[in-house]
Amino acid sequence: GGNPFEGIMIVFRSPYLIGIMLFVVLLSAVNTFLYFEQLRIVEFTFPDKTRRTEVFANIDIIVQTLTILSQVFLTGRIASRLGVRVLLTMVPIAMIGGFLILGAFNVFTVIAATLVVRRWGEYAFIRPGREMLFGRLDTEAKYKAKSFIDVPVYRAADWVGAQVKTGIEAVGVTPTGAALIGAGIAACWAFNGWLLGRGYDRQSEAGA
Repeated sequence: GGNPFEGIMIVFRSPYLIGIMLFVVLLSAVNTFLYFEQLRIVEFTFPDKTRRTEVFANIDIIVQTLTILSQVFLTGRIASRLGVRVLLTMVPIAMIGGFLILGAFNVFTVIAATLVVRRWGEYAFIRPGREMLFGRLDTEAKYKAKSFIDVPVYRAADWVGAQVKTGIEAVGVTPTGAALIGAGIAACWAFNGWLLGRGYDRQSEAGA
C-alpha cells in the first residue's frame, strides 16, 4: 500500500541502499561493455549468421549447466563459510582479469570465456548475494526500494552505458582502450561489492 513512488525516496535516504544501487549500475556498465565487444568480435569471427547462432547457443548451454551445478553445490557453501563479500566480489575481480586479457588478445576465445564467467557468475553468485543484501530490510525497502533498483535503475544504467560505449568508439578509442576502461569499471564494482558484503557479514556476525 501507500505511495508507489516511495521506493525512490527510501533508496536515497539510505546510504546502504545507495550502495546497492551503485552496485547494480556498475554491474550493468560491465555487462554493456562486454555486450558491445561481443557483438564486434563475433561478427568479425563468424560472418555466417547460422554459425553465430550455434556459437551463442553453445555458450548458453555452458552457462546454464555451470549455474545449476554451482547453485546446488557451491553458492550456499561459499556464503556460509566465506561470507557474502566473496559472492559479491569474485566475479568483478574475474572481470578485471578478463578485460585486461581482452585488451591484450582481442580474439573470440577470450571474449567467449569472459562472457561465460560473467553470466555464470552473475546467475550463480552475484544475484543470490545481492538478494541476501535485502534480507534484513523492512517490507517497504524489500518491495518498493528493491523494485526501483532492479528495474528503472538497471535499465537506465544499461542505456547510459550504451551511450558511453558509443561515445568512446566515436572519439576513436581503440578496443584495447575500451577494454582498459572496462577493467577500471570492474575494479570499482569489486570495491563496491566488497564494502557491501563486509557490512552484511559484520551484521551477520553481530547477530550470531
